[in-house]
Amino acid sequence: MTKLKRRVRALPLVALALLVVGGAGALAQRNYMVKEAGQPEVKIALAGAVERAGERVTLDKAGEVHPGEVLDWTLTSVNEGTGTAREFKATGQIPKGTLFVVGSTTADGSAVVTYSIDNGRTFSTQPTIEEKQADGTLKRVPAPVSMYTQVRYEWSDALAVGGKLSAAYKVRVK
Repeated sequence: MTKLKRRVRALPLVALALLVVGGAGALAQRNYMVKEAGQPEVKIALAGAVERAGERVTLDKAGEVHPGEVLDWTLTSVNEGTGTAREFKATGQIPKGTLFVVGSTTADGSAVVTYSIDNGRTFSTQPTIEEKQADGTLKRVPAPVSMYTQVRYEWSDALAVGGKLSAAYKVRVK
């Protein structure tokens, strides 16, 4: 019976201790809560141009494009949000009826450029395909540029609020 009395007497002390500890935790949360960072909101603009008679003409003014002409695509990304954008990526399409121009990619900052041959499902710095060899075996070889469907730029640097990054690539009209 004395054990039961001790337990009953200890109950209010335990309850009081929990209240104090719980209250201190709530107080600590209230006073030391880390303010949440804002949200990034990156807007991307795509602009195209073609070189004609030594002049750069925007595609909206160029009218039709002709076989052999080189189109210069520029992706401009601006962070209009209230937080920093991290691990930012921008993807440009390689339109049907065009071929990607090897070596034509440029970008602000330290961007890694990757390519897709499967409409954006996967990206690689050097896409590969399986090619059947004369002996019947399959060998992985670099995919021809004619298979490229997208070009993606991946920045390791953060895009600050109000920050801007540009990237460009060229395609040739078939």
